[in-house]
Amino acid sequence: MNPLDFLLEPLQYDFMVRALITTVFAAVVCAVLSCWLVLLGWSLMGDAVSHAVLPGVVIAYIIGAPFALGAVVFGFLAVALIGIVRDTSRVKEDAAIGIVFTTLFAFGLVLVSVTPSQTDLNHIIFGNILGVSTTDLVQIGVLAAVGLVILVLKRRDLTLYAFDPIHAHAIGLSPRRLGALLLGMLALTAVVALQVVGVILVVAMLIIPGATAYLLTDRSGRMLLIAPIISAVCSVLGIYLSYWFDAASGGLVVVVQGVVFALVYLFSPRHGVLGRHLTTSRRRAAAVG
Repeated sequence: MNPLDFLLEPLQYDFMVRALITTVFAAVVCAVLSCWLVLLGWSLMGDAVSHAVLPGVVIAYIIGAPFALGAVVFGFLAVALIGIVRDTSRVKEDAAIGIVFTTLFAFGLVLVSVTPSQTDLNHIIFGNILGVSTTDLVQIGVLAAVGLVILVLKRRDLTLYAFDPIHAHAIGLSPRRLGALLLGMLALTAVVALQVVGVILVVAMLIIPGATAYLLTDRSGRMLLIAPIISAVCSVLGIYLSYWFDAASGGLVVVVQGVVFALVYLFSPRHGVLGRHLTTSRRRAAAVG
């Protein structure tokens, strides 16, 4: 097949154009946030929030409210409940996260099972990027833009908080407020990615790009550039592959990101498993020579 046809044929369809634009929006904002989630070790928190929004989405569907509103409310509720359980009992944070997100996710599944019309709700669980409407595109674009602007404006404070919260506090920053800001952005970003890959795979878009960039550079500024570029390229490739192979779009987006991570994990010059070995071998050979 002509490579040009591979690129241009899907663009003849409006639903593919909307899918590509929406996916790039979600991929970029998720990737930027993922850098701080990886640096802070908050991967499990990302998993918790992305799953805990399900009952909010279902309730919003039942009462006719926007999905994003219900998801944001339950995202913040999950964060608050985790903090309450952690701070008012002997239960540690990882256990509190597991309790809250599994309970809320299960509650959402129960609501899905008893709600008469389940088509749209199943799309929220598993993703339906090819069914994104113009209204959905605008909503996701606005939310993504808001989240991205906030993250970019606060990037220095958030990076200092990730590396040295004690120093951040010493210069007048509030680690508690910065942590709350990140959690709020996590809830917002989970909403952005819902219709791309669904609640089950949102955590992948929130972790894999940052983890991949982390293996490619030691500088946080470069991470914030590398992660969204990798995520956007992988997402576009995943959408194209879903068109040509007639496969699940959200699943392929995540699979492509996972494959890229595996390649970086193996061959990254400085931090890759094989890359480190080759670099060490060359240095030894040069020293002997």
